[in-house]
Amino acid sequence: MALGIGVPSDLAIAQAAVPLPIAAIADQLGILPDELEPYGRYKAKVELAVRDRVKDRPLGKYVVVTAITPTPLGEGKTTTTIGLAQALNKIGKRTTVNIRQPSLGPVFGIKGGAAGGGYSQVIPMEDINLHLTGDNHAVSVSHNLMSAFIDNHLHHGNELGIDPLTITWKRVLDISDRALRDIVVGLGGVANGIPRESGFDIATASEIMAILALTTSLKDMQERLGRMVFARGRDGRPLTARDLKVDGSLAVLMKDAIKPNLLQTLENTPAFIHAGPFGNIAHGNSSIIADDMALRLGDFCVTEAGFGADLGLEKFVDIKCRASGLRADAAVVVCTIRALKSHSGRFRIVAGRPLDKRLAEENPAAVADGIGNLVKQIENVRAFGLPAVVAINRFPTDHPSELDLVKQTAEQAGAFAVVEADHWARGGAGAVELAEAVVAATKAPNEFHFLYPVEAPVKEKIETIATRIYGAAGVRYLPAAEAMIKRLDEQGYAGLPICMAKTHLSLSDDPALKGRPTGFTVTVRDIRLSAGAGFIYPLLGEMMTMPGLPSHPAGEQVGLDKNGRVVGLF
Repeated sequence: MALGIGVPSDLAIAQAAVPLPIAAIADQLGILPDELEPYGRYKAKVELAVRDRVKDRPLGKYVVVTAITPTPLGEGKTTTTIGLAQALNKIGKRTTVNIRQPSLGPVFGIKGGAAGGGYSQVIPMEDINLHLTGDNHAVSVSHNLMSAFIDNHLHHGNELGIDPLTITWKRVLDISDRALRDIVVGLGGVANGIPRESGFDIATASEIMAILALTTSLKDMQERLGRMVFARGRDGRPLTARDLKVDGSLAVLMKDAIKPNLLQTLENTPAFIHAGPFGNIAHGNSSIIADDMALRLGDFCVTEAGFGADLGLEKFVDIKCRASGLRADAAVVVCTIRALKSHSGRFRIVAGRPLDKRLAEENPAAVADGIGNLVKQIENVRAFGLPAVVAINRFPTDHPSELDLVKQTAEQAGAFAVVEADHWARGGAGAVELAEAVVAATKAPNEFHFLYPVEAPVKEKIETIATRIYGAAGVRYLPAAEAMIKRLDEQGYAGLPICMAKTHLSLSDDPALKGRPTGFTVTVRDIRLSAGAGFIYPLLGEMMTMPGLPSHPAGEQVGLDKNGRVVGLF
């Protein structure tokens, strides 16, 4: 639902809440006092020893929440994820909600907070959207330590024979800053190192962030860190963090970050917030460790996959579930009436500017013009053998004729159920019908499967995703991508899953193509290797790995009041 006159902001709602001590939340899950590492009164890290203690327990039901292709309006996917978990608890299912930690880039840029909204939030909201327990900073420091090791190695004689022109390891910063996309390091004379071109990515695009989300243990994490490839030698061989002798230091810096963070919702539902890889650049899912822990400790784990089903859900299945061995039981596809209207192409919507008033007018024809996107995303869920429950995130401006059209169309497209939800305004009580539909879906026949065999050729995997999930007519490869595919084959990395980096604003690689475009060709500009994380990621179209700030960043509204409390944060 949208904010109305007299309705508190998300931050005001969160700050008015009276949370339980985090030890009480841990006790709900059966986490022992010596397995909890408090960070203040309302958040804590959970020791990995919990997983060993409960490893023989049966798994709970695994529910993933995805959505239609996002619009600047926001579809409320995180809010729905949290509201659903609260509702499952209301109907007697011991449930944990597992979401990612947001990046400071979007928080102070264009998106705002990412801890839910209204009466379906995880708290403390300010901590989640800012530093939390320091995991994102650990990723940044670790990544940049490796960057420093690389340039230091070049400066001190280059014993490994690094070819500077092949270095792919940039630096990272958890702030959107377009001015740092391309830089030159080593200027100022011999004492300052070897001059070379480089740049910055946003921290959530770091391979170390992807490793944090995909690792299964401390030992596995250190091995993955050691496998990260940063350049080629002059003889053409791939060079790794282990060759640079930095993998041990990276593991030391990440040894606390690997522990999941435990928090709670406004209704005291346990919440794990752990790792934050972007869904349009990286694989867009929270950590395997947190999910595995939650599935052993409760009846249900509700997690979220970044952006639309064409991005986060595909990567959830083909990358995350392939790495974890876990299998989803059902998927929820979130949509809103106004977002479907925006996919019609009839309205110009710019983030941060007043909405077109026509979006609130009854217009089933506009919904019909944009509803192809929902149909395709339902098809995408079913492509993995999962039942799809469509959640219509209700707004006061929705009209019965529009809601009826969505229900009818979604059911015809094969949705297991289509449910209206009012969790923004009513918390878990507003998503009870959704929770009941999800419970039924998890009992339905499930033919969960991957989209492609991992051993298939690189081009075959890329083209399978592009044609079956995006609906592309074909794929075009630029010379840099062709050269990298050949190199991946030669170096033995071709058998890794694919992590597409593309715009989240369209099923295609062109953000201007709304709804359900057809007949388009996807362009693979370049391909990068994340050997430690365990995937190959093609860069599609004009996709950037360091976002920029909008003309009026969200950070303009953020500050402290006279009592030192945060204001203006979403």
